Order: sequence, then C-alpha cells, then structure tokens
Amino acid sequence: MSHIRLDSIALIDLSAEGQVVVSGSHGGASAAKFVLDLGVKPRLVFFNDAGGGKDDAGIVALTLLDAIDVPCAVYSHESARIGDAQDGAANGVVTHVNSHARALRIAPFMQVSDCFYIFK
Repeated sequence: MSHIRLDSIALIDLSAEGQVVVSGSHGGASAAKFVLDLGVKPRLVFFNDAGGGKDDAGIVALTLLDAIDVPCAVYSHESARIGDAQDGAANGVVTHVNSHARALRIAPFMQVSDCFYIFK
C-alpha cells in the first residue's frame, strides 16, 4: 500500500484520510493535535518515539489517537532520524502501539516498512 511521508506532522492534510501516514515528528501531544484537528481519519499513523521523554511525553499520541479510533504506532529514535519520514519508513523499528494498531497485528520490533503489507 502506498503511504504518505511527512517530515513534520504539521504538513498533514485531508489527503491523509484512509492513508498510512509516516511522520518524522515526535509522538507528543502537540504533534497528535494535528491529527486530532484534521477532521478525517488516517488508516494508521507512525511517529518517532523521540526516546519516550519525561512521563512518556514523546509517545502520548498513542493514547490520544486511540481515543478517536485511529491506529498509531511509534518507532525508535535509534532506528530512524527524528524529523526524517523517509528514514522512518525505510528503517524505523516499532517500539509501542495503541490498541487499534495492535488489532491490526502491528507490534513492537516490527519494521515500519513491513507494516505497509498489512493493508495489501
């Protein structure tokens, strides 16, 4: 399946509806807000975990997007550069998933690129 790569989630637009979105952005609340405010639902959203952060601030998008039924996963900042969606899509390794992503059989240690085949 094709996917949208966005170095910054701030660039997300209505074309993301029903699409897999790979973002280079951290998975914090401010990044999740761009998806929450979009008005359409992507099929799946990936963020960089940014190392987790204090009180898991870098991955709170998992919970926020779960609340609106959007599957979300984060990939390791050690596997792909923060702010580089191409690197995340090609080399990202999933570290955490929300319940909607888990229902799609996306799990920690999967390659982000392997997740694209779930939708074929």
